[in-house]
Amino acid sequence: MKAVYMKEPWSIEVKDVAQRPPAEGEALLAIRAAGICGSDIGAFRGTNGLVSYPRIIGHELAAAIVSIPENNPKGLRPGDKVVVDPYLYCGKCYPCSIGRTNCCNDLRVLGVHVDGGMAETFAHPADMLVKAPEGMSWEMMACAEPLTIALHGVHRLGLKAGEHIAISGAGTIGLLVALTAIAYGAEPILIDLVPERLAFARELGVRYTIDLNKEDALEKVKEYTGGRLCECVLEASGANSAIRSALDLVCHAGRVALTGWPNKETSIPTDMITRKEIDIRGARTSAGEFEEALALIHEHRVPMEKIVTKVVSVDEAPAVLRDIEAHPADYLKVIVTFPEA
Repeated sequence: MKAVYMKEPWSIEVKDVAQRPPAEGEALLAIRAAGICGSDIGAFRGTNGLVSYPRIIGHELAAAIVSIPENNPKGLRPGDKVVVDPYLYCGKCYPCSIGRTNCCNDLRVLGVHVDGGMAETFAHPADMLVKAPEGMSWEMMACAEPLTIALHGVHRLGLKAGEHIAISGAGTIGLLVALTAIAYGAEPILIDLVPERLAFARELGVRYTIDLNKEDALEKVKEYTGGRLCECVLEASGANSAIRSALDLVCHAGRVALTGWPNKETSIPTDMITRKEIDIRGARTSAGEFEEALALIHEHRVPMEKIVTKVVSVDEAPAVLRDIEAHPADYLKVIVTFPEA
Protein backbone atom coordinates (compact mmCIF):
# COMPACT_ATOMS: atom_id res chain seq x y z
CA MET A 1 0.00 0.00 0.00
CA LYS A 2 1.03 3.62 -0.47
CA ALA A 3 1.89 5.49 2.71
CA VAL A 4 3.36 8.91 3.54
CA TYR A 5 6.57 7.90 5.25
CA MET A 6 9.29 9.73 7.18
CA LYS A 7 12.52 7.81 7.51
CA GLU A 8 14.00 10.62 9.61
CA PRO A 9 13.61 14.41 10.01
CA TRP A 10 13.58 16.28 6.68
CA SER A 11 12.99 13.02 4.80
CA ILE A 12 9.47 12.41 3.48
CA GLU A 13 8.20 10.28 0.61
CA VAL A 14 5.30 8.18 -0.59
CA LYS A 15 6.47 4.62 -0.05
CA ASP A 16 5.04 1.18 -0.69
CA VAL A 17 4.80 -0.59 2.66
CA ALA A 18 3.13 -3.75 3.92
CA GLN A 19 -0.24 -3.44 5.62
CA ARG A 20 -0.16 -4.57 9.25
CA PRO A 21 -2.84 -7.26 9.65
CA PRO A 22 -5.68 -6.26 12.00
CA ALA A 23 -5.21 -7.55 15.54
CA GLU A 24 -8.02 -8.93 17.68
CA GLY A 25 -10.74 -6.30 18.08
CA GLU A 26 -9.45 -4.16 15.21
CA ALA A 27 -11.10 -3.05 11.98
CA LEU A 28 -9.41 -2.79 8.60
CA LEU A 29 -10.03 0.60 7.05
CA ALA A 30 -9.69 2.05 3.57
CA ILE A 31 -8.45 5.58 4.19
CA ARG A 32 -10.18 8.15 1.98
CA ALA A 33 -8.90 11.44 3.43
CA ALA A 34 -6.29 12.57 5.95
CA GLY A 35 -5.48 16.03 7.27
CA ILE A 36 -1.97 17.40 7.61
CA CYS A 37 -1.46 18.69 11.17
CA GLY A 38 1.07 20.95 12.82
CA SER A 39 2.42 17.87 14.60
CA ASP A 40 3.24 16.39 11.19
CA ILE A 41 5.27 19.51 10.43
CA GLY A 42 7.04 19.12 13.77
CA ALA A 43 7.82 15.51 12.90
CA PHE A 44 9.24 16.62 9.55
CA ARG A 45 11.41 19.27 11.19
CA GLY A 46 12.51 16.93 13.97
CA THR A 47 11.31 19.40 16.59
CA ASN A 48 8.61 17.17 18.07
CA GLY A 49 10.49 15.28 20.75
CA LEU A 50 7.71 12.71 21.10
CA VAL A 51 8.09 11.39 17.53
CA SER A 52 10.15 8.27 16.86
CA TYR A 53 11.40 7.30 13.40
CA PRO A 54 10.85 5.84 10.89
CA ARG A 55 7.19 6.80 11.01
CA ILE A 56 4.07 6.82 8.84
CA ILE A 57 2.34 10.09 9.70
CA GLY A 58 -1.33 11.00 9.88
CA HIS A 59 -3.96 11.09 12.62
CA GLU A 60 -6.79 13.18 11.11
CA LEU A 61 -8.45 10.28 9.31
CA ALA A 62 -11.66 9.56 7.38
CA ALA A 63 -12.20 6.02 6.17
CA ALA A 64 -14.53 3.31 4.92
CA ILE A 65 -14.65 0.07 6.88
CA VAL A 66 -13.34 -2.91 4.91
CA SER A 67 -13.74 -5.46 7.70
CA ILE A 68 -14.67 -5.32 11.37
CA PRO A 69 -15.46 -7.82 14.14
CA GLU A 70 -19.19 -8.63 14.09
CA ASN A 71 -19.50 -8.10 17.83
CA ASN A 72 -18.02 -4.58 17.79
CA PRO A 73 -19.58 -2.36 20.51
CA LYS A 74 -20.94 0.30 18.15
CA GLY A 75 -22.66 -2.02 15.69
CA LEU A 76 -20.54 -0.81 12.79
CA ARG A 77 -20.48 -2.72 9.52
CA PRO A 78 -18.28 -2.99 6.41
CA GLY A 79 -18.91 -0.01 4.16
CA ASP A 80 -19.71 2.41 6.99
CA LYS A 81 -18.03 5.81 6.79
CA VAL A 82 -16.09 6.56 9.97
CA VAL A 83 -13.56 8.90 11.51
CA VAL A 84 -10.70 7.60 13.61
CA ASP A 85 -10.09 8.54 17.24
CA PRO A 86 -6.26 8.57 17.14
CA TYR A 87 -5.52 8.66 20.87
CA LEU A 88 -4.68 5.15 22.08
CA TYR A 89 -5.07 4.75 25.83
CA CYS A 90 -4.42 1.92 28.30
CA GLY A 91 -7.85 1.92 30.00
CA LYS A 92 -6.27 0.97 33.35
CA CYS A 93 -4.56 4.05 34.84
CA TYR A 94 -6.22 6.68 37.06
CA PRO A 95 -7.00 9.20 34.25
CA CYS A 96 -8.57 6.43 32.15
CA SER A 97 -10.64 5.28 35.15
CA ILE A 98 -12.31 8.71 35.38
CA GLY A 99 -12.91 9.05 31.65
CA ARG A 100 -10.02 11.42 30.93
CA THR A 101 -8.40 9.03 28.47
CA ASN A 102 -6.54 11.88 26.78
CA CYS A 103 -4.42 12.10 29.95
CA CYS A 104 -3.55 8.39 29.95
CA ASN A 105 -0.23 7.63 31.62
CA ASP A 106 0.73 5.63 28.52
CA LEU A 107 -0.99 7.69 25.81
CA ARG A 108 0.09 6.83 22.27
CA VAL A 109 -0.83 9.06 19.36
CA LEU A 110 -1.04 7.88 15.76
CA GLY A 111 1.77 9.29 13.64
CA VAL A 112 3.77 10.20 16.74
CA HIS A 113 4.42 7.21 18.99
CA VAL A 114 3.08 4.60 16.54
CA ASP A 115 2.47 4.56 12.80
CA GLY A 116 -0.35 6.78 11.61
CA GLY A 117 -2.94 6.32 8.92
CA MET A 118 -1.87 8.50 6.00
CA ALA A 119 -1.90 5.33 3.93
CA GLU A 120 -4.23 3.46 1.61
CA THR A 121 -5.30 1.02 4.34
CA PHE A 122 -5.03 1.04 8.11
CA ALA A 123 -5.91 -1.21 11.06
CA HIS A 124 -7.38 0.40 14.19
CA PRO A 125 -9.38 -0.65 17.27
CA ALA A 126 -13.04 -1.05 16.34
CA ASP A 127 -14.21 0.72 19.49
CA MET A 128 -12.26 3.86 18.50
CA LEU A 129 -14.21 4.53 15.31
CA VAL A 130 -17.03 7.08 15.07
CA LYS A 131 -19.66 6.83 12.36
CA ALA A 132 -20.13 9.95 10.26
CA PRO A 133 -23.51 11.51 9.42
CA GLU A 134 -25.06 10.48 6.11
CA GLY A 135 -23.94 12.58 3.16
CA MET A 136 -20.83 14.02 4.81
CA SER A 137 -17.82 14.35 2.51
CA TRP A 138 -14.54 12.59 3.17
CA GLU A 139 -12.75 15.94 3.33
CA MET A 140 -15.09 17.33 6.00
CA MET A 141 -14.88 14.08 7.96
CA ALA A 142 -11.08 14.43 8.09
CA CYS A 143 -11.56 17.88 9.64
CA ALA A 144 -13.33 16.48 12.70
CA GLU A 145 -10.16 15.71 14.66
CA PRO A 146 -8.75 19.27 14.78
CA LEU A 147 -12.20 20.51 15.78
CA THR A 148 -12.17 18.08 18.72
CA ILE A 149 -9.02 19.82 20.00
CA ALA A 150 -10.83 23.17 19.95
CA LEU A 151 -13.91 21.63 21.56
CA HIS A 152 -11.85 20.08 24.34
CA GLY A 153 -10.35 23.46 25.22
CA VAL A 154 -13.81 25.05 25.21
CA HIS A 155 -15.16 22.24 27.38
CA ARG A 156 -12.27 22.51 29.83
CA LEU A 157 -13.12 26.19 30.22
CA GLY A 158 -16.84 25.57 30.63
CA LEU A 159 -17.53 28.39 28.17
CA LYS A 160 -21.08 29.71 28.38
CA ALA A 161 -23.25 31.79 26.07
CA GLY A 162 -22.71 35.51 26.57
CA GLU A 163 -19.17 35.17 27.90
CA HIS A 164 -16.07 36.69 26.31
CA ILE A 165 -13.17 34.40 25.43
CA ALA A 166 -9.76 35.78 24.46
CA ILE A 167 -7.84 33.41 22.17
CA SER A 168 -4.09 33.72 21.63
CA GLY A 169 -3.10 32.40 18.22
CA ALA A 170 -5.12 32.59 14.99
CA GLY A 171 -3.84 29.34 13.51
CA THR A 172 -6.13 26.41 12.80
CA ILE A 173 -6.91 25.57 16.44
CA GLY A 174 -7.28 29.17 17.61
CA LEU A 175 -9.60 29.97 14.71
CA LEU A 176 -11.67 26.84 15.39
CA VAL A 177 -11.96 27.84 19.05
CA ALA A 178 -13.28 31.22 17.94
CA LEU A 179 -15.82 29.66 15.58
CA THR A 180 -16.88 27.16 18.24
CA ALA A 181 -17.35 30.04 20.69
CA ILE A 182 -19.68 31.73 18.21
CA ALA A 183 -21.62 28.47 17.82
CA TYR A 184 -21.94 28.38 21.63
CA GLY A 185 -23.27 31.95 21.74
CA ALA A 186 -20.09 33.40 23.25
CA GLU A 187 -17.98 36.33 22.00
CA PRO A 188 -14.44 35.48 20.87
CA ILE A 189 -11.56 37.96 20.84
CA LEU A 190 -8.83 36.60 18.57
CA ILE A 191 -5.22 37.73 19.08
CA ASP A 192 -2.32 37.25 16.67
CA LEU A 193 0.67 38.83 14.92
CA VAL A 194 -0.45 37.97 11.37
CA PRO A 195 -2.94 40.56 10.10
CA GLU A 196 -4.03 38.37 7.18
CA ARG A 197 -5.22 35.65 9.55
CA LEU A 198 -7.10 38.17 11.65
CA ALA A 199 -8.74 39.60 8.52
CA PHE A 200 -9.78 36.09 7.49
CA ALA A 201 -11.26 35.50 10.94
CA ARG A 202 -13.34 38.66 10.60
CA GLU A 203 -14.63 37.38 7.25
CA LEU A 204 -15.83 34.27 9.08
CA GLY A 205 -17.75 36.28 11.66
CA VAL A 206 -15.23 36.96 14.44
CA ARG A 207 -16.11 40.53 15.41
CA TYR A 208 -13.21 41.31 17.71
CA THR A 209 -9.54 40.84 16.79
CA ILE A 210 -6.29 42.25 18.15
CA ASP A 211 -3.18 42.77 16.02
CA LEU A 212 -0.24 42.64 18.44
CA ASN A 213 1.94 44.52 15.95
CA LYS A 214 0.03 47.73 16.56
CA GLU A 215 -2.48 47.19 19.38
CA ASP A 216 -2.17 46.68 23.13
CA ALA A 217 -3.97 43.44 23.99
CA LEU A 218 -4.99 44.45 27.52
CA GLU A 219 -6.37 47.84 26.47
CA LYS A 220 -8.32 46.35 23.55
CA VAL A 221 -9.77 43.59 25.74
CA LYS A 222 -10.88 46.22 28.24
CA GLU A 223 -12.49 48.12 25.38
CA TYR A 224 -14.27 45.06 23.99
CA THR A 225 -15.53 43.89 27.39
CA GLY A 226 -16.52 47.23 28.88
CA GLY A 227 -13.60 47.05 31.32
CA ARG A 228 -14.54 43.68 32.84
CA LEU A 229 -11.89 41.59 31.00
CA CYS A 230 -12.61 38.05 29.75
CA GLU A 231 -14.32 35.29 31.69
CA CYS A 232 -12.25 32.82 29.64
CA VAL A 233 -8.84 32.85 27.96
CA LEU A 234 -7.50 30.06 25.75
CA GLU A 235 -3.82 30.04 24.83
CA ALA A 236 -3.28 28.25 21.49
CA SER A 237 0.03 29.65 20.26
CA GLY A 238 2.53 28.11 22.66
CA ALA A 239 4.30 31.47 22.98
CA ASN A 240 5.60 32.15 26.49
CA SER A 241 4.57 35.80 26.25
CA ALA A 242 1.01 34.78 25.37
CA ILE A 243 0.84 32.38 28.31
CA ARG A 244 1.92 35.19 30.64
CA SER A 245 -0.50 37.63 29.01
CA ALA A 246 -3.42 35.27 29.63
CA LEU A 247 -3.33 36.13 33.33
CA ASP A 248 -3.68 39.83 32.51
CA LEU A 249 -6.58 39.32 30.10
CA VAL A 250 -8.72 37.11 32.33
CA CYS A 251 -11.14 38.68 34.79
CA HIS A 252 -11.39 38.01 38.51
CA ALA A 253 -12.75 34.46 39.06
CA GLY A 254 -12.05 33.74 35.40
CA ARG A 255 -10.72 30.60 33.69
CA VAL A 256 -7.61 30.00 31.57
CA ALA A 257 -6.96 26.96 29.36
CA LEU A 258 -3.51 26.18 28.01
CA THR A 259 -3.63 24.31 24.69
CA GLY A 260 -0.39 25.47 23.01
CA TRP A 261 2.87 23.63 23.67
CA PRO A 262 5.67 26.05 24.70
CA ASN A 263 9.31 25.14 24.09
CA LYS A 264 10.37 26.27 27.56
CA GLU A 265 8.92 27.10 30.95
CA THR A 266 6.99 30.30 31.54
CA SER A 267 7.52 32.47 34.60
CA ILE A 268 4.13 33.57 35.94
CA PRO A 269 3.03 35.80 38.87
CA THR A 270 1.35 33.42 41.29
CA ASP A 271 0.22 36.36 43.41
CA MET A 272 -2.04 37.44 40.53
CA ILE A 273 -3.50 33.95 40.31
CA THR A 274 -4.35 34.10 44.00
CA ARG A 275 -5.64 37.66 43.95
CA LYS A 276 -7.92 37.07 40.97
CA GLU A 277 -8.60 33.45 41.98
CA ILE A 278 -7.96 32.27 38.46
CA ASP A 279 -8.68 28.68 37.42
CA ILE A 280 -5.86 27.45 35.15
CA ARG A 281 -6.51 24.25 33.24
CA GLY A 282 -4.48 22.21 30.81
CA ALA A 283 -6.24 21.13 27.61
CA ARG A 284 -4.55 18.24 25.84
CA THR A 285 -5.89 16.52 22.70
CA SER A 286 -9.52 15.40 23.19
CA ALA A 287 -11.71 12.79 24.84
CA GLY A 288 -15.18 11.91 23.61
CA GLU A 289 -15.65 15.00 21.43
CA PHE A 290 -15.85 13.42 17.96
CA GLU A 291 -19.63 13.11 17.78
CA GLU A 292 -20.09 16.80 18.60
CA ALA A 293 -17.39 17.82 16.14
CA LEU A 294 -19.02 15.86 13.32
CA ALA A 295 -22.42 17.38 14.13
CA LEU A 296 -21.08 20.95 14.23
CA ILE A 297 -19.45 20.48 10.82
CA HIS A 298 -22.36 18.61 9.21
CA GLU A 299 -24.90 21.16 10.47
CA HIS A 300 -22.69 24.03 9.22
CA ARG A 301 -22.55 25.57 12.69
CA VAL A 302 -18.76 25.66 12.25
CA PRO A 303 -17.91 26.53 8.61
CA MET A 304 -15.10 24.00 8.30
CA GLU A 305 -15.13 24.06 4.52
CA LYS A 306 -13.77 27.61 4.66
CA ILE A 307 -10.80 26.50 6.78
CA VAL A 308 -9.52 24.06 4.16
CA THR A 309 -6.72 25.73 2.19
CA LYS A 310 -6.06 22.92 -0.25
CA VAL A 311 -7.00 19.34 -1.16
CA VAL A 312 -4.23 17.22 -2.71
CA SER A 313 -3.67 13.60 -3.74
CA VAL A 314 -1.48 11.26 -1.70
CA ASP A 315 1.24 11.50 -4.35
CA GLU A 316 1.35 15.28 -3.85
CA ALA A 317 1.52 15.06 -0.06
CA PRO A 318 5.33 15.18 0.42
CA ALA A 319 5.72 18.28 -1.75
CA VAL A 320 2.86 20.17 -0.11
CA LEU A 321 4.11 19.25 3.37
CA ARG A 322 7.51 20.70 2.49
CA ASP A 323 5.78 23.87 1.29
CA ILE A 324 3.74 24.13 4.48
CA GLU A 325 6.98 23.88 6.47
CA ALA A 326 8.56 26.65 4.40
CA HIS A 327 5.48 28.92 4.19
CA PRO A 328 3.24 28.14 7.21
CA ALA A 329 1.35 31.43 7.00
CA ASP A 330 -0.05 30.39 3.60
CA TYR A 331 -1.96 27.41 5.01
CA LEU A 332 -4.62 26.54 7.56
CA LYS A 333 -5.75 23.00 6.74
CA VAL A 334 -4.62 20.73 3.91
CA ILE A 335 -6.43 17.46 3.19
CA VAL A 336 -4.73 14.51 1.49
CA THR A 337 -7.12 12.24 -0.45
CA PHE A 338 -6.86 8.61 -1.52
CA PRO A 339 -8.68 7.25 -4.58
CA GLU A 340 -11.57 4.83 -4.08
CA ALA A 341 -10.90 1.40 -5.53
